[in-house]
Amino acid sequence: MTKKQWIAGLVVVVALVALVVWGRDRIHFDFGVFRSQLAQANWWKIAIATGCIYVGYVFRSVRWAWLLRHNKKVSPLSLVGTQVIGFTAVALIGRVADPVRPYLVSKRTGLPLSSQIAVYIVERLFDAGSMALIFSSVILLAPAGAMPHAEVVKKAGYWGLLLTVAGALFLVAVRLAGGLVAAFFEKVFGLVSKKLGFAIGHKIRTFRAGLDTMRSFSDFSVAAAVSLLMWGLIALAYLETTLAFTASPELSAMTLPRVMLLLAFSGGASALQLPILGWFTQIGLVAAAMTSFYGVGTEASTACAATLLLVTFLSIIPVGLIWARFEHVSLRKVAADSGHAEEELVVEGEPKAADWGV
Repeated sequence: MTKKQWIAGLVVVVALVALVVWGRDRIHFDFGVFRSQLAQANWWKIAIATGCIYVGYVFRSVRWAWLLRHNKKVSPLSLVGTQVIGFTAVALIGRVADPVRPYLVSKRTGLPLSSQIAVYIVERLFDAGSMALIFSSVILLAPAGAMPHAEVVKKAGYWGLLLTVAGALFLVAVRLAGGLVAAFFEKVFGLVSKKLGFAIGHKIRTFRAGLDTMRSFSDFSVAAAVSLLMWGLIALAYLETTLAFTASPELSAMTLPRVMLLLAFSGGASALQLPILGWFTQIGLVAAAMTSFYGVGTEASTACAATLLLVTFLSIIPVGLIWARFEHVSLRKVAADSGHAEEELVVEGEPKAADWGV
């Protein structure tokens, strides 16, 4: 882990310890009720949710193969292993393992790592745009009374839609005139710091290189459609998991608009994914959101948040470990090798994959 990640981890640990000390005598947690919530859950629904997540990894393989097709044509399903192993590494090692996926694709296809980091950047932006578009659309189309704090949530939906449109326009501008856009931002941020201006300009130029993977409107449309389908499955997985907790009236009556807030909180919490420790911070934040917004009991919200993490993030670990075993891949070694390879690119002026993580 880098020095910044160690510092961030230490801050999180201190914050968690402070939270535990603060809440020790203020929050009553009944482990019997917690176990009861898990025991009474509908595990068929949880299995369906897990299946949705697994299919999502197939969509990721299809999308990556599509973005590669102008450089090298590969089977849409040939990269499933790289996605499964890569996300397993992130789940176990943390965001420091983000370069594993582009590194494994580079090794499998024989294409330069820099080109795969460019694909990774485009992929992450499609993820962010798809998630924002689905979130905004569902929130804004929700019937009256479907959401708590409706005015605030609606504003968040409008802002999400606005940011999605702005991101799409920025993407088009960079695709058509990346050099000019890079020079503009380089000059503007250069007034604050020349080093910062140069770094931002260089990242925009690299992003422009990544957009070479899309050379027509059909390229963009297919990638966008696959991304929306994938995030639709992820949203369905969240909904099925919350509905599975039949012993909680609030969770068993969950609707898609309401679950979108949980998806947004979970996505924000996963942005800083530390090894093991990050699991508990994500559970805590999502559980707090359930309690604050929907009045779910502490035990039920914690059980549901833990299951959401298991389904949407950790369920791939057994498959990834088995797949890595068959392909003779050591997660720790490939994480270290991909990190070293990325550092060499940074020395040469290329951006880091982690700088573009979503």
